Amino acid sequence: MEKFYEETLYKLETAIYELEIEGNCSICKIEAVIHLIIECLSKVKEYVLNRGFKNIDEEIHFLKYQKSAIVSKLIYYNAIYKIETKKPYGAKHIKKYLNSELRKLKRYFDNNLEFYKYYRTNNSFIDEKLFVRGKYDIKLSLDTFYFEADHSFSTSHDYKVAKIMANDLIQVYLENQLYNTSYQDKSSDLPKLNWTGSKTALIELIYALHSQGVFDNGNADIKVIAKTFERAFNIDLGDFYHTFMELKSRKINRTKFLDSLCDALIRKMDEKEEN
Repeated sequence: MEKFYEETLYKLETAIYELEIEGNCSICKIEAVIHLIIECLSKVKEYVLNRGFKNIDEEIHFLKYQKSAIVSKLIYYNAIYKIETKKPYGAKHIKKYLNSELRKLKRYFDNNLEFYKYYRTNNSFIDEKLFVRGKYDIKLSLDTFYFEADHSFSTSHDYKVAKIMANDLIQVYLENQLYNTSYQDKSSDLPKLNWTGSKTALIELIYALHSQGVFDNGNADIKVIAKTFERAFNIDLGDFYHTFMELKSRKINRTKFLDSLCDALIRKMDEKEEN
């Protein structure tokens, strides 16, 4: 299952990246991405239904993390499609509209606060009720959507996990749009920082921080982290997942940049001690 999932996700993310690098994310490109994700989900569903799961732990892992990661992409791009097709004209109206969309995310967060806490603190004590097919607890405030879903491939809460992951990305997108609308013609009090190291080095750093779980108690999506760094340091990281896979396949010096950071910091500390 793990090998099939990783290969499938890699192919999907590569295909999405190839569409996105063609230029701005136009409506037509978003439509194409949505079709890619739907096709991917269909293949994953067919594989799962034919193969089944070895045990409950594998089923929970798939529905809580793996399927949700793909579905979150569908939710994200579908949301962006709706946002872009409904966006009004004029900076003032756009700003009001984007803030309204952000408030929708906040309402979803408020209405699902308990599950947010459960998921983001890596709890698992009721996972068998939430992420095993055919098991559900009506007392857990289930969405009506669940009762109409295909129970051979869905549980009461795997969609909620995907929604949380997608909402994090949607928030970043909306905030970027607001930033571009509000400040594109204004100078900031602080000078902008530009990343002048290599993209590979920054990607290595981002994955290290993600692996350490230093953002949102370890629940921050790697794409959210990458997009935040892109915005903060004025850089386009491109297909950072592909770059990471290349780093992963290195035979030596897989953490070349992190090692150099450590050496540089130690030298700096030694200099201060000497002074």
